[in-house]
Amino acid sequence: MSRKIIVLDTTLRDGEQVPGAKLNVYQKLEIAKQLKRLNVDIIEAGFPASSEGDFRAVQEIVRSVGDTVSITALARAVKKDIDAVHESIKLAQNPLIHIVLGTSNIHVEKKFNRSKDAVLEMGVEAVKYAKTLLPNVQYSTEDASRSDFEYLWSTIEAVVKAGATMINVPDTVGFAVPEEYGELIRKLNERLKNLDDRVILSVHCHNDLGMATANTLSAVRNGADKVEVTINGLGERAGNTSLEEVVMALKVRESFYGGYTDIRTQELLKSSRLVSHLTGLDVQVNKAITGENAFAHSSGIHQDGLLKDKNVYEIMSPEDVGADSMEMILTARSGRHAFRNAVEKMGFETGEGEVFEALFAKFLALADAKKEVYDHDVFYLVADQNDIGSGETQLYALDSFQVVSNDTFPTASVQLKKGAEIIKGSAVGDGPIDALYGVIKSLVGLDVELNDYKISSLSRGKEAIGRVNLRVSCGGKTYTGRAMDTDIVKASANAFLNAINAILLDNVKDEPS
Repeated sequence: MSRKIIVLDTTLRDGEQVPGAKLNVYQKLEIAKQLKRLNVDIIEAGFPASSEGDFRAVQEIVRSVGDTVSITALARAVKKDIDAVHESIKLAQNPLIHIVLGTSNIHVEKKFNRSKDAVLEMGVEAVKYAKTLLPNVQYSTEDASRSDFEYLWSTIEAVVKAGATMINVPDTVGFAVPEEYGELIRKLNERLKNLDDRVILSVHCHNDLGMATANTLSAVRNGADKVEVTINGLGERAGNTSLEEVVMALKVRESFYGGYTDIRTQELLKSSRLVSHLTGLDVQVNKAITGENAFAHSSGIHQDGLLKDKNVYEIMSPEDVGADSMEMILTARSGRHAFRNAVEKMGFETGEGEVFEALFAKFLALADAKKEVYDHDVFYLVADQNDIGSGETQLYALDSFQVVSNDTFPTASVQLKKGAEIIKGSAVGDGPIDALYGVIKSLVGLDVELNDYKISSLSRGKEAIGRVNLRVSCGGKTYTGRAMDTDIVKASANAFLNAINAILLDNVKDEPS
């Protein structure tokens, strides 16, 4: 029988420990509100004893979302830390004190320089004190995966008897492997259920060997009731377990793991993009679930199979995680089926036999030269083939541009071609890209809103190619634009124009060819 798995998100505590990812209180509140929309069970809001700023941030998060989401914060096994946590979260509807103390030999001997019995007693006293403040206390046995099992169990047994309501078993340095970690959780779960079956067993894994998600899922299969995760797998060193990966693995393979979550999966991509934007840390393009290419297909074999039946190569729907429907990226590897589908989506006939083969040959030549082929490229191929280049639908192309960047009036001047027509104009903006997009919007006359904009490098050195990916909205619909160039400003302009051309093509796709 499937059981509910509790999701604790620690993006705002453990995730924020990434160098360069420091968030201010307003940014933390934005993420906390999105975590509420995502429907996580518990938010770990910070480490209040670390600074006055972190203390205030935790308090603000409690005021903002603590009426419906359980809030916790981290404390070392010392009174002043526990007091700081209590003071910062006590107004939440369901507050939880989280205490952490090491159990491995290296932590006991090197970090604390005390005997095992003395460290165990520290933990017991900390839990007893926390219980005088709040009813719910989680105890984390730091570095559990490298701990002596019997000492680890003795610690857990003692703190449960002292009043701990949750036991968290961290793989603090990402040392564990799934089989070993799963067996550890199975043994602890058996003993814990015999000791007190009301206590929740939790896991917190790091990704130093790339196995955080696998270890977490192995733990769930072996009895863990709660997972500690972060958006995008954010965290120090190689990061933490990725929330989106665990949640979707449990959803897609629920019958195998015997667990489910209450996460609103349609909010996953939005959550990922928000955290990436506010921290300035990009998500790798091939990242599971939320990477740009997670539902993109460029292989001809894959595209052919997907066009016949999505289940051939997709085990979950892009819409399930809040993404647009599957994206076919036309490249030189795309086959005839994918190319024909792209043409027919625009309302054109591809022809048969030699006519189609001639058109497909032109597409391959263009794909070899451009690497990626966009909708407007396909349009012009077909228009040229069918001699309809002078029709009503004319798309925009960048003819020339100049951008001046400064700290007073960033300015862009652009000249566009639309068929035989040349149009040009200038605009100022908050920055060079804002000015560039402002003048393009004025020239094309469309009410377009930029939703997402991202630049990434595809190579290194002086001739490195920059790739721009963006999303715009127009008329209640969302459109994507991509472009590559060694000049990132030019790539930015072309990506925006590609999105605008997609809007124009969408408006006329139902018209007869």
